[in-house]
Amino acid sequence: MARKIYIFDTTLRDGEQAPRCSMNLAEKLEVARQLEKLGVDIMEAGFPAASPGDAAAVREIARTVKNVRVAALARALEKDIDTAWEAIRKAESPRIHTFIATSPIHMEYKLRMAPEQVIEAAAAAVRYAKHYSSDVEFSAEDASRSEPDFLCRIFSAAIDAGATVINIPDTVGYAIPEEFARLVAYIKANTPNIDRAMISVHCHNDLGLAVANSLAALRAGADQVECTVNGLGERAGNAALEEIVMALRTRRDFFDLATGLDTAQIFSTSRLVSKVTGVSVQINKAIVGENAFAHEAGIHQHGVLANRQTYEIMTPESIGLPQNSLVLGKHSGRHAFEERLKYLGFALDSARIDELFAQFKILADKKKTVTDRDIEALARGASGTIPETYKLERFAVQSGTQLAATCTIRLARKDGSVYEKAAVGDGPVDAAFKAIDEIVGRTLELEDFRLSSVTSGEDAQGEATVKVKFEGRTWNGHGVSTDILEASIKAYLAAINTMEWEMAVYE
Repeated sequence: MARKIYIFDTTLRDGEQAPRCSMNLAEKLEVARQLEKLGVDIMEAGFPAASPGDAAAVREIARTVKNVRVAALARALEKDIDTAWEAIRKAESPRIHTFIATSPIHMEYKLRMAPEQVIEAAAAAVRYAKHYSSDVEFSAEDASRSEPDFLCRIFSAAIDAGATVINIPDTVGYAIPEEFARLVAYIKANTPNIDRAMISVHCHNDLGLAVANSLAALRAGADQVECTVNGLGERAGNAALEEIVMALRTRRDFFDLATGLDTAQIFSTSRLVSKVTGVSVQINKAIVGENAFAHEAGIHQHGVLANRQTYEIMTPESIGLPQNSLVLGKHSGRHAFEERLKYLGFALDSARIDELFAQFKILADKKKTVTDRDIEALARGASGTIPETYKLERFAVQSGTQLAATCTIRLARKDGSVYEKAAVGDGPVDAAFKAIDEIVGRTLELEDFRLSSVTSGEDAQGEATVKVKFEGRTWNGHGVSTDILEASIKAYLAAINTMEWEMAVYE
């Protein structure tokens, strides 16, 4: 029987802390629910001591998800551990994850502590965390550049203090697979009480070896692997969850290891994380990239048509990716549309499906064909979980080479009131955003604005992504339309609606 491997997902912590990958509360909750649906064993919800907002998000996640362990990160400091516990104490299965650096360079220059002091601090932190939770993980930061014998000593002390999991991180992506496997095997063989704790690994991708190092460590005896969706994370990122899981599944003959994940949820999870972070998945990304199951060369096409296994070592269905593009149009019925949503991985209530079907019909009148990517963009364009404080009723724009851009916006508030304003800007998008600011009564700072094509062709939908800042906090918004200005307005309003909802929640 294959040995069970535990998947520790840190997308909401290590992935989210990467530059330009921050998520707001609503987005974190949406990702957390999807990770629970995917079936990860442990979800690291955040680093509560980092900020009050992060602590609040971890607290809401801990209250929301039920079928997954929820971990919170804390330095080896009592105040961090207190804050972490306060955030996860309502979780069904809480875990405190505490860490301290163990490499000579970190101990000397960052911690300014002697090795014995580091061991004492680690043991003290675990003992303190153990007062709160029976499940405590201890990580030796920069383990791959640490002395192996020192790691055995500090892990032994942590286990004696009550650690249930010890983590061996390749924090700066320095390790080579064979070398990392030897380190894991050495620690397993030379830590006297290792049988009382689970061994975990956490690899970064600075040399492009995070997945390879993780897989080598699992073969060497690690029980848990820490990873992120789409490989998000600091610098070059973390080990990609989807690559590890599908490698174990596809090459079970070699690894004889198994996870409990519902791999059919991988594609939906990847797309959701890409949407909420605004970080696109590279086209040739393993498992979830657009070209992962695409065949253009004639020889490849001929082989796949004869037998898919000639060029596909796994099926697109195994990750939840539709094999073929189903063409839907203006004559398609609600049932076919609902079935396609389910096939694409969306579990929506009847009211939400009705709303999307109405939008689909409008789109079908504008386009000759509506593809899976169009439908996915509609469903992703607005999660349906955030109340619409403001809703677009109409807009009009005047612009030209010799004419200042002017936009008139008409918005309806959820209380039934309607407002209309006009503004002049450096372009139609700028004018539209300024008009919205006048209606809302807030001056927002636009931190990021991007447009991309959802599908190809002259009738393609455009997807707009915006990031706005107000009073030191940021919110993301997404909008989809065949009109790029309308998509931009929808994205800006989505960010504002999320902001209004979150500010009401926090207050």
